[in-house]
Amino acid sequence: MSWGPTGLEGKVAVVTGAGRMRSIGRQIAVELARAGCDVVVTGTGRDPERRPADEKAAGWNDIASVAAEIEALGRRAVPVVCDVSDPDQVDTLLATTLAELGRVDVVVNNAAASRGGDRGPLLDLHVDDFDRVLRVNLRGTFLMTKAFGGALVAGEQGGSIINISSIGGKLSGPGTGAYSASKAGVQSLTSTAAKELGQHGVRVNALCPGVTATSRLDDQDDATWQAYVSANLPLGRVGEPVEIAHAAVFLASDLAAWVTGQCWNIDGGQLTIR
Repeated sequence: MSWGPTGLEGKVAVVTGAGRMRSIGRQIAVELARAGCDVVVTGTGRDPERRPADEKAAGWNDIASVAAEIEALGRRAVPVVCDVSDPDQVDTLLATTLAELGRVDVVVNNAAASRGGDRGPLLDLHVDDFDRVLRVNLRGTFLMTKAFGGALVAGEQGGSIINISSIGGKLSGPGTGAYSASKAGVQSLTSTAAKELGQHGVRVNALCPGVTATSRLDDQDDATWQAYVSANLPLGRVGEPVEIAHAAVFLASDLAAWVTGQCWNIDGGQLTIR
């Protein structure tokens, strides 16, 4: 789609966890560029041999490929390998952003731990798996908010922080203890940050996607997901990453100038909470 006036022309956005081909982060980075932003995109520097088959077949090159998409739209792109759970790497990311692009206006905290041994009953959950998920999903969001929120306040131009949470943080289903706890924590951080940073013109919101067509769905077959969707989603289909991205651009833009402290479900109607 083509964005109209959003106030994002010439702004600088940072999107974490944006390297996967089928991902929300990639689409948010591209749509922010389409809306007028120069974009810093981060990833963990995945070993090419560990990338999924569809990425290998497409010649996908992680954040370098996302940066190329952004540049094809006429915007500047800066790919940076960064572990958001490491405070030194987050500080380096901020320094790189300011050195390369001169400012920061929009921060999207999308980086999340990959699925692993954390998906199982709490009584069987290894503490290392719990810590791994919380370290990336919650600690990473905190570190990014602390560093980049400080830069937004210092810049005295306001700005927008968008945290990518999940309806999992509200459903807290069986077998998702670490993930759900981390995403509930992200929602709580969103509320606190919005209340603390609002006086500086910095808005903080979260998006809570439901079942979305990313590589995270690869852990179950299509029939299993379709059965789940048919039973739980009134719209009867999974969401597309670009649909999450459209909401992120709206929240980043002047169109949402009076929206802060919100945790919006984007889930095909799975949660209808008043």
